[in-house]
Amino acid sequence: MSFHDTPAVQVARDGRIRLTHGPIDLILRAEGPTQAIAAALTRARDAFEPILTDLCAELPRLRRVDGPAPQGEVARRMQSAADLFAPAFVTPMAAVAGSVADHVLAAMLTPGHGLERAHVNNGGDIALWTAGRPFRLAICEDPTIRAPGGRATIGTKDGIGGIATSGWRGRSHSLGIADAVTVLARDAALADVAATLIANAVNLPGHPTITRLRACDLAPDSDLGDRPVTTDVGPLTPSEITAALDSGARLAQDFIGRGLIRGACLALAGERIAFGSTIDAHHEEPAHA
Repeated sequence: MSFHDTPAVQVARDGRIRLTHGPIDLILRAEGPTQAIAAALTRARDAFEPILTDLCAELPRLRRVDGPAPQGEVARRMQSAADLFAPAFVTPMAAVAGSVADHVLAAMLTPGHGLERAHVNNGGDIALWTAGRPFRLAICEDPTIRAPGGRATIGTKDGIGGIATSGWRGRSHSLGIADAVTVLARDAALADVAATLIANAVNLPGHPTITRLRACDLAPDSDLGDRPVTTDVGPLTPSEITAALDSGARLAQDFIGRGLIRGACLALAGERIAFGSTIDAHHEEPAHA
């Protein structure tokens, strides 16, 4: 795989910055003194420029569970995040979106940066930081209609620097049937891997109304190989919805117990369950960062 376009920068009227290169599409925002914002966004742009080229050079390794240690900084972030979830099957690619967001945010937050808040949104996988005013975020539980469900409030003392969402309706293939699993963790890379694995666990193997195809038939270079991924979910009974969510909940609670994540919200067919004091699973109104 190769990309011959060049990174692009767009500035919105509200001060947000959009960085794009091939399939990577980031939305950045920094808050604080004007000079600190300008300097942070310049560092973000410079850090972003080589990311796609560097990742493409290591794609064959990153699509495998094991092999030589990755060399690039983002690739190393991906590998480190995936390693923490052993012995579960997961390749570094499960952490790619979160790792890119973490990398760019880290460039913004160099010592003495002077910012008050900052976040990097990579298609819904978000790296964030605040020195004071908390983030208040709506949690989407159905990506097809962008329906908000619960709400998360993230402050300076919560130990949360990343949020990620996964599910069979999302951008990537899933082994499970969750409409959306949103995870809050120390950084976006950890949240990214955990959301993938929990979404895989929200499942009803062999159910007749669930359609699956081999990942390699949908995307020949998929890191999931010939594993069956979900392509459609038909009607489910209330007890089946509960059983699938409970399966994912057990894994989420295990990850919380191991210190890998801080909280999670699991959604399927209009039902949701949540773990973590920063998440209000019953809130229905949209919220903003």
